[in-house]
Amino acid sequence: MQREIAIIGTGYVGLTIGACFAYLGHRVICVDKDKNKIQKLKEGIIPIYEPGLTEILEKYQKNIEFTTDLEKSINGSEVIFICVGTPPKEDGSIDLSQFKEVVKDIGKCLNGCKVIVNKSTVPVGTGDWTKKEIKKYYKGDFFIVSNPEFLREGVAIKDFLEPDRVVFGTENEKAKEIMLDIYSSVNAPKLAIDIRSAELIKYASNAFLAVKISFINEIANICERGGGDVEKIAEGIGLDKRIGKGFLKSGIGYGGSCFPKDIDGLIKVADRKKYSFRILKAVTIVNKNQQLNFVRKIKKILKKVNGNTVCVWGLAFKPNTDDVRKSPASEIVRLLQRSGCEIQAYDPIAMENARKELPKKNIKFCKDPFEAAKNADILALATEWPEFSEVDMDKVKKLMRHPYFLDGRNQFEPEEMGKIGFYYEGIGRKKVL
Repeated sequence: MQREIAIIGTGYVGLTIGACFAYLGHRVICVDKDKNKIQKLKEGIIPIYEPGLTEILEKYQKNIEFTTDLEKSINGSEVIFICVGTPPKEDGSIDLSQFKEVVKDIGKCLNGCKVIVNKSTVPVGTGDWTKKEIKKYYKGDFFIVSNPEFLREGVAIKDFLEPDRVVFGTENEKAKEIMLDIYSSVNAPKLAIDIRSAELIKYASNAFLAVKISFINEIANICERGGGDVEKIAEGIGLDKRIGKGFLKSGIGYGGSCFPKDIDGLIKVADRKKYSFRILKAVTIVNKNQQLNFVRKIKKILKKVNGNTVCVWGLAFKPNTDDVRKSPASEIVRLLQRSGCEIQAYDPIAMENARKELPKKNIKFCKDPFEAAKNADILALATEWPEFSEVDMDKVKKLMRHPYFLDGRNQFEPEEMGKIGFYYEGIGRKKVL
């Protein structure tokens, strides 16, 4: 049946799930205090890049509304999703200020029994706090649910509509039935558990994937010292059903808005419980070292050729997104800038965000891969955009001052680059020199 749903927060998660709930036939009202953002959404201007999102919002606009009126949104809905940001603080702990402000506002606006669903990633125990806080302002019945999101930027629509699982934690049978009904059109296992376990699942999932990424990067580092091809090794161990193929891609490390934040957040959760999460602390070190090692390789080559100009392909933390938050590619650019290198950078989508994020010193943002490669001493591939595989690499080589290619994502095959005439080096793979 159609449900009346309010989405508080129109950031990446809120806008995506709002669009997807509208697609599933629910009546959705998205609310945000940012008047400029809401006005743009009403005009059909989408503030984020996510494949398929614009098309869904256009096709199912009759099912979705945008407003700054929080009280109206809450009063007119039976289910309220909290989708505000929970960014990291400088010490790695989670900043819950936006979340707490929204919870307080919900308590003041409630006009009947509602299901209040937390979609934001929060520390374990936040659901209990939310219940107590709302009771300060509202004395009637309401239900708290934790419904963690597992959306990957670039494929978020598919992840919502065809997920591996739907998880929600609740103490109430009626709330469970409503959540099952909301997601009834989604064909996936649905796991109904306690709130605290649901709160931890998102952290645990991302932490485990970060461990896999860091593990294969450590294997790649051994390959560079002792021989072996990390791509073939990853294929071999990935065929083990106990391990699986996913997230065994070596490179310059993980980034984005979720992995670094969630890993640091889980470490802090453990620290507060007087437990040292040793594996995750090691993972953060390994990940940072991947970027430092990549820069060392670049500087070594520059010294060899007596050059200083680096072409960087890719600035987003992964393909199919314009997100440069905690991007390994952007961090590599910063490290090179501090070393005095001249950077010629190109990214198919993330250029605008990169201009805002990166220091202005010693960097030129280029219109295409060829302009970025012109007169460069080395080409450093930092984000594995599919379009880079279609570039005429012979033309690229001719444009460069020196034909050195450092592939930070193992997107290209060493032998093919060697045939073109590149001095090629990947991560944990055979060098072609």
